[in-house]
Amino acid sequence: MKDNWNAFITKDFILEPTGTGVLDGLTFAIKDVFDIQGYKSTAGNPDWYRTHSPGKRNAPVIEILLSNGARLMGTTHTDELMYSLNGENSHYGTPVNPNAPNRIPGGSSSGSAVAAAAGMVNFSIGTDTGGSVRIPASYCGIYGFRPTHGMVNIDGVIPLAKSFDTVGWMSKDLNTLLKVGEVFLDHQAPAQDSFSYLYFEEEAWTFIEEESKMILLQAASVLEDMGSIKQSLKISTEGLTQWAELFRYIQGIQIWKEHGAWIEQEHPVFGPGIAERFTWTSTLKERDLPALMEKKKIIRQRLSTILKDNGLLVIPTSPGEAPLRHLQEEKREQHRTRTMQLTCIAGLAGFPQITVPFKNQNGVPIGLSFIANRNQDLHLIKWVHKLIEASGGFFCFPDK
Repeated sequence: MKDNWNAFITKDFILEPTGTGVLDGLTFAIKDVFDIQGYKSTAGNPDWYRTHSPGKRNAPVIEILLSNGARLMGTTHTDELMYSLNGENSHYGTPVNPNAPNRIPGGSSSGSAVAAAAGMVNFSIGTDTGGSVRIPASYCGIYGFRPTHGMVNIDGVIPLAKSFDTVGWMSKDLNTLLKVGEVFLDHQAPAQDSFSYLYFEEEAWTFIEEESKMILLQAASVLEDMGSIKQSLKISTEGLTQWAELFRYIQGIQIWKEHGAWIEQEHPVFGPGIAERFTWTSTLKERDLPALMEKKKIIRQRLSTILKDNGLLVIPTSPGEAPLRHLQEEKREQHRTRTMQLTCIAGLAGFPQITVPFKNQNGVPIGLSFIANRNQDLHLIKWVHKLIEASGGFFCFPDK
């Protein structure tokens, strides 16, 4: 397989299906953070690769996909230890965004998003802690799904922050996204037919660039025409800036707890931005975690009360288009901070989120997201599938 997009860290690493099922004939790529028997993951960092051993067995996620008929085609690039949303890796290079080559692909599941967007595979698997499936899917113009926290088995995956880590998936094709969901979520209760209430989060819509906002808000009239009740509200009395800070501190404490000993022992070389973030995590105090987790619990309960089983939160996936490649570090961090004010919502609540691709006026991808209550994963994907069909292609980035 020819990789013109630098999506793969190891291409043509093929694992054949072990069974048959709804994924028969489909191919997939997987982020280079999953255990594969006899294969050593890089986690996006040469020092990680140097100091770790090959996998003893395949991660359960891989086994599930192979047993349902899918074929693994290779492992894909990631930001270092999954601790970035950009997709730029100073060690292994930056995958090329197929729908905006002069812009970043997003991360940390950068190669997975690019492989799916370029049509090199039918779908791809990534991980999402702070937006690492949702953001690259939005930047690359494909569908991306982050499930309810704990819903998909994450054993055999290099952790980042365990109270937020999830396994997510991406595809150009919504039917394929749904098939993968049916495999991973087959234990969920049957989905309802629709969501009755669509809540547009007021503060979240102030974060988006005006040109992108105009395109995404066109969706509002289509959604209302489909019979759902549209309401505007503010979900946070503290403000989403404070929610993002809460997320950042919980994540940081858990990251250092997970990787601090390795960092202090091996002194790995990290790229710009990532090095500074790991240094910051070393200053945090684990004793602060219980109080922070209690605040997280309150946010989850508040959102659950709002959404119930028939409501969706509607927000921009990111503040706008993917930033240009090779921005100064200060500008990259500013954009990351604004992005986290959007991605922290599903992260703190542990709720499922799907991003739907659109084109901006200049043809660059942007994403619109829907967040449902906990354990409404299949309901959410099937509702979006119904929405796409009913809209006559309005909700669609790829040209038909």
